[in-house]
Amino acid sequence: MLTHSTRRWLAGLGVAGAFVAASAGPAGAAAPAPEYGLYFQNVTVAPDSPGVVASAQLYSSAPAVLNEVTVRYDYRSLTGKVTLAGGTGNDCAPDGAGVLTCVKHFPLVVDEVFGGSLDEVLIVPTEKAAVGDAGELKISVKSADKAVASFTSRIQVGEGVDLAGGPDTRVKAAPGGAFEVPLVVRNVGKTDVKGVVALFDTDYGIRTKERFENCYYEEDFLFACEFDQTIAAGTGGTTTINYEVAKDAYAPGTQGGGIWLLTPGDLADLNDVREKAGAKAARKGAGKKLSLAPLAGARGARALQTDTDPSNNHSSVRVEVTGKNGADLEAVGATLTGKKGAVLTAALGFRNNGPATLERIRDEADVTFVDVTVPNGTTAVEVPLECAPRTGNDAEWDEAGTPGAAGYRCYSGPFAPAGEELTGEFKFRIDTVIANATGTVKVNVPCKCDGGFYADLKPANDTAKILVNAGGTGGGNGGGDNGDGGGLPVTGQSTGLIAGLGALLLAAGVGGYLVAKRRRTRFVA
Repeated sequence: MLTHSTRRWLAGLGVAGAFVAASAGPAGAAAPAPEYGLYFQNVTVAPDSPGVVASAQLYSSAPAVLNEVTVRYDYRSLTGKVTLAGGTGNDCAPDGAGVLTCVKHFPLVVDEVFGGSLDEVLIVPTEKAAVGDAGELKISVKSADKAVASFTSRIQVGEGVDLAGGPDTRVKAAPGGAFEVPLVVRNVGKTDVKGVVALFDTDYGIRTKERFENCYYEEDFLFACEFDQTIAAGTGGTTTINYEVAKDAYAPGTQGGGIWLLTPGDLADLNDVREKAGAKAARKGAGKKLSLAPLAGARGARALQTDTDPSNNHSSVRVEVTGKNGADLEAVGATLTGKKGAVLTAALGFRNNGPATLERIRDEADVTFVDVTVPNGTTAVEVPLECAPRTGNDAEWDEAGTPGAAGYRCYSGPFAPAGEELTGEFKFRIDTVIANATGTVKVNVPCKCDGGFYADLKPANDTAKILVNAGGTGGGNGGGDNGDGGGLPVTGQSTGLIAGLGALLLAAGVGGYLVAKRRRTRFVA
């Protein structure tokens, strides 16, 4: 399962869809009523195939629990071409020709980022289905007979093919060093594949300087390459991708990734995530064209095709990063001034002085843990969502963001860029005026959980003070109440680029985008 911090990092990412760098708006001070969104990816099915299993995702701007949920699937525009049925164990039944209604007998828990999955449905082509058939799938969700959300998706019929990826790659390279990854495409089906797309899902430390005209990039990250070549049944093609390890990659360590193969038709279905979310497209390169060779097939016009067996479409990349390239995490405290009753705002956390960037994205773990001790004579009236009251050396996530505790454990998320700060806003009310009232911020504290950083280059700066002096109404780091709360945003370069393009993240992106619209982004793009 994803950690809470990882989920919030993905919310900050905004959208993890095809060719994406996301944006978000600020959140209001008061918690609004949940705002719901529904999404069902476009689906392409092949004639004479077992069909496609898919499910709708319901997203919310805040955690929610819905009871007596019913979902209506209206596919009357494709009556006689496809049929919809509930998955195993689901309570679904036809409601007239071209309509399926499903009922959930248990409460539906909707997570604030990844939403809630509705029951799976099976979309199966009939004997009358032909390549080119297409129609709308209208989905509506109710809770206790009250409308919650609706969405219109597309179902189309395409020619079935079967792509397969090449072998996994294992290499060694130092920060700044170069390495090669073979891109292998095999057609293991009985039908010629007319056009192939390779999607690249790589860690932060894997970069490329090449700029091919048929590939998409954002800064130094390669997201996808499109090949308009025909690969005959039983043949394949190959090329080489030249990479380098980022100079700020942590060493010794590992960087990973993978390559996913899709037909152009399946890519169009996935790209719908990006379009619905309003994400920004990556740019094509301006260099020469990248081609697959050798090919035992002729170039031809693309056809609407879908891969009937995506399970063999992936190949992985693992880079053992050699040498030594560490990091110094420095605690960030605050000096505040104010009178009795004043509410003071302090940005607390840590700075990564580098030289290496820390990232645990693929591990789904926090790069470090931060403990905040509240200054004596003050009360924490607002705390970041990434911080939970601390009892001894532990903290409970169920109480995350709860004010009034004497100390907090804060979870940084899985990414800390070299040269940048990660801070969260705490608001302290002065209850008793005490000269030089002191609290602390400690980074790299031990935690009985995954993640953490315990090889700091300068442990001496792992602790900083929160100092509250009597008198005055402002000054220092903080001062009076200045509104906008939030937690652990990176205050610099865009980090929405670092996740790469992974097909498994596409659906999650829409949920992250919805959440980002309702509150301040944790990682600012």
